[in-house]
Amino acid sequence: MSDLTILGIESSCDDTGAAIVRGTAGNARVMSNIVMGQAELHAAFGGVVPEIAARAHAEKVDLAVKQALSEAMVSLSEVDAIAVTAGPGLIGGVLSGVMCAKGIAAALGKPLIGVNHLAGHALTPRLTDGLTYPYLMLLVSGGHCQFLIVRGPDEFTRVGGTIDDAPGEAFDKVARLLALPQPGGPSVEARARDGDPKRFRFPRPLLDREGCDMSYSGLKTAVLRARDEVMTDNTLTAQDQADLCAGFQEAVTAVLAEKTRRALRVYMDLNPGQPMIAVAGGVAANQAIRAALTTVAEEAGAGFTAPPLKLCTDNGAMIAYAGLERFALGETDDMTLQARPRWPLDKKSAPMIGSGKKGAKA
Repeated sequence: MSDLTILGIESSCDDTGAAIVRGTAGNARVMSNIVMGQAELHAAFGGVVPEIAARAHAEKVDLAVKQALSEAMVSLSEVDAIAVTAGPGLIGGVLSGVMCAKGIAAALGKPLIGVNHLAGHALTPRLTDGLTYPYLMLLVSGGHCQFLIVRGPDEFTRVGGTIDDAPGEAFDKVARLLALPQPGGPSVEARARDGDPKRFRFPRPLLDREGCDMSYSGLKTAVLRARDEVMTDNTLTAQDQADLCAGFQEAVTAVLAEKTRRALRVYMDLNPGQPMIAVAGGVAANQAIRAALTTVAEEAGAGFTAPPLKLCTDNGAMIAYAGLERFALGETDDMTLQARPRWPLDKKSAPMIGSGKKGAKA
């Protein structure tokens, strides 16, 4: 198969991404990867405001595409297809990216490929390490947390996940409770380095139950109660803040490590041979969590891989690569492609968090 050149566009939350990826399935390289963040726009609100995010995506997405093409020294005429996040995500942001991609595809007569944002994360180890199918993926981000057996670009089997908050969401909420800046993950991790993880013994939800499912909603409530107990005159000392962060991070890490052990056993029962686990998503950038998962893999005799930090968070390169894999199989979309707020990867398993008019969340 000859090399394919794919333009990828990502706008599912608060990062506007555009990238050029070139190569074949399992052997591709990132030519450019532009990410325009919105942290300053949302800082005063303690989290992402969907309306502000959508407006910023609409203003920046064409600029990100232009910069990605320039950095890769590729013209639009040289692009074989346009891949775009079509969901899941904040609908206004997803729509901004989809409409931009449709405009480019229609103007140039190029193929259009709608990509599941979660598939972009799940296939990133194929882009960075040329991982072969199948492998176990821990997808752990701001809005999602699930263990997936990845057998192909459209073949995912969920073996466990969160029944409420995702870890990244919990990190953000804890950061708000402790008056730390957003995004919460890096802020909590930085403060935890100066803290005593043993001072506050936070719960390890669902470790007393079989299976690979997780829960993080009660954990943030435990942090809130511990914070209120040590506050004096509505203020926290720097050490209290650091210790709370360290205790919370250790609890999240302990749960992820144990559930990963269980998921590996499930995977190995279904796929005899050399096991391989990969981790992706924004929370995969946390060094304490990476270290714990590396240890779990070593103990199980499994291989372990995690993307470079810049490819853990949302980016256009992962969308371009996921689109490349679909395009290589002859899969494309037309101008009826819709932006979807919800879009589970495993289409056969029952929803974990319920389903409504917008569809299953996970």
